[in-house]
Amino acid sequence: MKYFCAMNTFSRILTDWYETNKRDLPWRDISDPYKIWVSEIILQQTRVGQGYGYYTHFVRRFPDVQALAQATEDEVMRYWQGLGYYTRARNMHQAAQSMNGKFPQTYQEVRALKGVGDYTAAAICASAFNMPYAAVDGNVYRVLARHFGIDKPIDSAEGKKLFTALAQELLDKRQPGTFNQAMMDFGATVCTPHRPHCEKCPLADTCEAVRQGLTDKLPVKRHQTKSTDRYFTYLYVMCGDRICIRKRTQNDIWKGLYELPLIESAHRLNENELTERPEFKLWLANGSLPRPQPLEMGVRHVLSHQIIHADFYALFLSEDTTSFRPFLRAERADLTRFAFPRLIQVFLERH
Repeated sequence: MKYFCAMNTFSRILTDWYETNKRDLPWRDISDPYKIWVSEIILQQTRVGQGYGYYTHFVRRFPDVQALAQATEDEVMRYWQGLGYYTRARNMHQAAQSMNGKFPQTYQEVRALKGVGDYTAAAICASAFNMPYAAVDGNVYRVLARHFGIDKPIDSAEGKKLFTALAQELLDKRQPGTFNQAMMDFGATVCTPHRPHCEKCPLADTCEAVRQGLTDKLPVKRHQTKSTDRYFTYLYVMCGDRICIRKRTQNDIWKGLYELPLIESAHRLNENELTERPEFKLWLANGSLPRPQPLEMGVRHVLSHQIIHADFYALFLSEDTTSFRPFLRAERADLTRFAFPRLIQVFLERH
């Protein structure tokens, strides 16, 4: 393959750069597969700067597989609150419960864990067990596409196969964990998605993207995911001193987290439309006609491929009301026991 050239030089320069410039992170230079696993799951969709604090907080409470397996889902979700992509936490909890107290020791067993894909399995096995597996993610695609001038789409089957083979060929088999970490750090700090630091890149002299002026064109992605707009109307229902909440159980965003009573619609609801919604009428006891009071309107919350447009209304009911029976009534002081989406958490902090 024409891309397989000067590989020893590439790997040597990269690892030499890493030894001098690597970031000081708590999951580095350790061989505990559990803690490496936790760090990799956190960093799947989270930048290092944000993930650092969550990692230390999480492993302090759940220092090993047994501790995580024995925890309740609600507690695990509380420690994940604010990180987003909550499926990661649920999968990790279920995976811990499947381990019988001991982290698996082979690539096949690690790969079979719930929520673990090819990249995560390779990263864990290389760092914890010194197994020769190249971890290939967005950083690696970008570094390899630019350096070797590869225009195969990274989201195509052909492209994924090519980049995986190239990364595996480049892998320093003597220190696979170090090589994988070097690729991650290099992509995150030098060969960045926008405005890469080519002027301080130790590989610039042999980089095809630099030579051809293609750093802003590579890597190539065939499909761009479009964002979806969703319209949420939340009800901040006070029954005396208690707040109505419920757990999200449907297969959707924020599954397993708690929320306020919610009505989703195809567009923003005005007050009259809200009170005419079947859900609103169903939650109210017969003869009860409280008027919702606007609290916060037009709150915009951006997720990876969704934009939530949220309105918050208040309803103040008596402590003995029979309205909103399907909901849990929580004391204000007890709200810290529940994990909420960031959108709701920020609202509750303000109110």
